[in-house]
Amino acid sequence: MKTRVGLGFDVHRLVAGRPCILGGVPFEHARGPEGHSDGDAVLHALADAILGAAGLDDLGSLFSDRDPRWKGADSAVLLQECVRLARAKGWRVVNADVVVATEGPRIAPMRAAMRSRMAQLLGVDGDAVNVKGKTLEGLGALAHGEGVAVQAICLLASD
Repeated sequence: MKTRVGLGFDVHRLVAGRPCILGGVPFEHARGPEGHSDGDAVLHALADAILGAAGLDDLGSLFSDRDPRWKGADSAVLLQECVRLARAKGWRVVNADVVVATEGPRIAPMRAAMRSRMAQLLGVDGDAVNVKGKTLEGLGALAHGEGVAVQAICLLASD
């Protein structure tokens, strides 16, 4: 069996008038991630981790924010397409680990729902996905609730 690891990162500003969707799960929050798509930085980072491990182009190259087809797109659909592309190259997701850094929406109350939704999208068992929320200890713009930054890592395997 061959394995590969991929690392993804994304950051989005939180703005009024946008739904707050992270990890494919709606949050009750006054502001949501700004973006050409639905702005789900968690799924974007995870998609980039998968694409990187599979040796494919990054999310921005595949789903350009200059392409009107992706305006308001559901990031779950984008992630599923990235999983499909990786499978087409002979790779399957083994596990994923995600860190969400924000002073915006609290991650802990939604962690189980996020893990479940991401596992479903990736086609893996629930315990193969982990999510951790981190605060920024008052440092920088993100620490004032202005955005969300996400790091994701995933392991792919090929038989």
